[in-house]
Amino acid sequence: MKKLIRITVLGFYSFTVVALLVILVKTGFSYYTTPIENRFFHDMHVSLKPSGFLGHGYGIVGTLFIILGVSLYMLRKRYRIFSRVGLLKYWLEFHIFLCTIGPILILFHTAFKFGGIVSISFWSMVAVFISGVLGRFIYNQIPRSIQGNEFTFEELQTQNLALSNQLKNKYQINDSLLNKIEKLVEVDSYKSISIPVLLPIIVKDFFLKRRLLKELKKNLTRHNIGNKEQKNILRLSSNKIVLVRRIGLLSVMQKVFNYWHIVHLPFALVMLIIMVIHVAITIVFGYRWIF
Repeated sequence: MKKLIRITVLGFYSFTVVALLVILVKTGFSYYTTPIENRFFHDMHVSLKPSGFLGHGYGIVGTLFIILGVSLYMLRKRYRIFSRVGLLKYWLEFHIFLCTIGPILILFHTAFKFGGIVSISFWSMVAVFISGVLGRFIYNQIPRSIQGNEFTFEELQTQNLALSNQLKNKYQINDSLLNKIEKLVEVDSYKSISIPVLLPIIVKDFFLKRRLLKELKKNLTRHNIGNKEQKNILRLSSNKIVLVRRIGLLSVMQKVFNYWHIVHLPFALVMLIIMVIHVAITIVFGYRWIF
């Protein structure tokens, strides 16, 4: 049931982002594709320009979403008092959701016209968004418990041994098949990997994993193993391959994640500081929305 709820929530997030993008494009396509010097004469200029009713609203709501997404996630992550309020990974997903919608709205707030100091904030926001997507991938490569805490090397090795025992004892996988899996996913084969070759190794392993599982499925069919057991064996084998790769890459991924913070946080700070200045100047010069 929990898995179904999570899939539903993630589906809602994805649908909302796509639906919002479609609505925004459909609403202003004619205006946004008009050359900037001719937009003043467009029927929707009053509404969609950055200071217009819709344009201004996009900026305000987008800014609120970003601030809310960052603030809630930071509170949940940094302060122990909130540690029991939902799992950290769910808060991260909500953070990503809000910080995806926010930049989309701000992009349409600008009416695709960038200039001055605000452009620094905008491109910083783009850098934060792109690095956030990359950070999510790196985060997923570091094994964690259901509470979001990182596993130790010893805990991961225990999980790996349990998977091997389950494949061998419960499903009677013969030693030759098990050895093929073990040979592909030896932890020691990852220990000398450096950061520059990390991505090619992950891509290479993706195709090696598919090839091995395909070969394993043929062997299982040849030994007359039923479809249900085949699915369980392939699932466990896939989990084992992914787990061992993550064990081997644990230290290098932790380093990459630390470097990621060094890049992600400054861009986020620049974006927020200039955003606050922009909002303050807008208020000082008397630009109002519905209040």
